[in-house]
Amino acid sequence: MMDKKISDFIKEQKNLTMCTSVQNQPWCANCFYAFMEKEAMLVFKSDRSTNHITQALLNDKVAGTIVPDLYKTGTIKGIQFTGRFIAPETELLEAAKKKYYKKFPFAAAVDGEIWIIELFRIKMTDNTLGFGKKINWEKEA
Repeated sequence: MMDKKISDFIKEQKNLTMCTSVQNQPWCANCFYAFMEKEAMLVFKSDRSTNHITQALLNDKVAGTIVPDLYKTGTIKGIQFTGRFIAPETELLEAAKKKYYKKFPFAAAVDGEIWIIELFRIKMTDNTLGFGKKINWEKEA
């Protein structure tokens, strides 16, 4: 089970940076996301023609970060994650759409498709618990 501090932090934020790589060509993109807590999945919308989606469809191993918008050294919080890129189908796609459009109703009018990152590993830094405090989580096999 994911540490509550990590899941609460992910639920409070709205923007992730996703990093992809194909043939030694890395790429990063920022996306609005919703969090499917029980499944440990980040749901986002992006166009299939973008560089990050093109790369993720070729290599599903992704990494990224989630950080809040404002920084004060003593209150810095953020996570680094690794996971697997998924093009959802059937029930998973419907659940992901419901979660995403509930959080971002305006996105229904924007072109793009719904995608998922299944989280495998998270390292959270939370300076409110002490400078440099880390909380780690890994998905059980």
